[in-house]
Amino acid sequence: MKKMRRKVFMTAGYNTISMGTGRKEFHPKKARPGLEEYIKEAGQGTLKMIGGAQAVDEGVIGNFMAARFNHQGNLAALIPTIDEGLRWKSCTRVEGACASGGLALLNGIKSVLAETAEVALTIGVEVQNTVKAVYGADILAGAGWYRGERKTGHAFFFPAKFSDRAGVYFEKFGRERTRRALARWYRNAIENARLCPSAQEYHNKSLDLEALAMSEPNPRSFVEHLNFYDCSKVSDGAAAIAIVSESGLKRIGCSTKEAVEVLGWAQVQADLTVPITEAFRLETTERAVQQALKMAGITSADLGTVEGHDCFTIAGIMSLEAIGLCKPGEGPDFVLAGNTSRQGSTPFNTSGGLIGWGHPTGATGVHQAVTIWEQLTGKAGDWKIDIASKRPYGLSVNMGGNDKTLVAIVYRQGQ
Repeated sequence: MKKMRRKVFMTAGYNTISMGTGRKEFHPKKARPGLEEYIKEAGQGTLKMIGGAQAVDEGVIGNFMAARFNHQGNLAALIPTIDEGLRWKSCTRVEGACASGGLALLNGIKSVLAETAEVALTIGVEVQNTVKAVYGADILAGAGWYRGERKTGHAFFFPAKFSDRAGVYFEKFGRERTRRALARWYRNAIENARLCPSAQEYHNKSLDLEALAMSEPNPRSFVEHLNFYDCSKVSDGAAAIAIVSESGLKRIGCSTKEAVEVLGWAQVQADLTVPITEAFRLETTERAVQQALKMAGITSADLGTVEGHDCFTIAGIMSLEAIGLCKPGEGPDFVLAGNTSRQGSTPFNTSGGLIGWGHPTGATGVHQAVTIWEQLTGKAGDWKIDIASKRPYGLSVNMGGNDKTLVAIVYRQGQ
């Protein structure tokens, strides 16, 4: 893996509210913001912090399924709606299922490395509450091999895919302690989300979260090995961040202390048409993280915080093992020992993750980067965690499909 030829930073992150069931403002029969409104809010939020559109060389937007959820394509041409000053500038739309946001970040990183941009405005967006959940599940099934898997797939396609993974994991490593760890993961996610005003579960007032999450799965109404609390919710939202070079930082008047430096990254693809052979393992995640850590010159033991792709609680557990924080089968013990909590050795998903903050699919990867930026630069407010000086690094892991498209990025506060 080659080292980067120049320094790359991220700064000026902005998240909209992750809107959906759980938010007090959400009502399925009342008008809500649309795709354009979310893009504008996130984009303008970042532009306000970097001195306006004149500072931007190019725009990148990540989105998964606007063509089906919103009947809207050509999203790159919506970037100029953020500000008149973005008209006539180079803009690109990228897609990689739920890793679309991560791919947008990598597009911006590569443009800065290629010296075709000094400042790239990077946005992720998804508006999914336009259809009923069962129809949305069919749309989201496009993240898998639709022609080869959908006809024989469950009505709730991806919950079923990860339910199957959970079943294999239970059989190989034991159900009881894994089930308790899944419930603890849910509890941590909601407790973190309650501290972050933009999180979808910010208003969640449930008392005994672990007992709630221990509800037995009901395959007659959902899937065999997971319950509703094990799943991320349908979400609308957007996130934006500026990706800049050293000269770009000077242009926008930002010090390195106000930014995070990108030390390593990786994008890994598996073959969408090849079935998973080891369902208890996230092999593509493992490969991506190993490459990103190697480029950064650190190990998983050096990580101070992680934004993981917990589309389902079982994905969160397996990601711990894929990242290398524990051995195969030890993920449940790692969680139950408190290591992933806010006070733990490696705090995970400090604004709630996909289960707590929300999962507007195309926005998730960018939201992860914004969360890392907020934590490493001390801008996280009431949900800030203490980052050990000996482990000043952050990692984001953004997954597309059933561990098929992966983006991993390693960060450190600018020096």
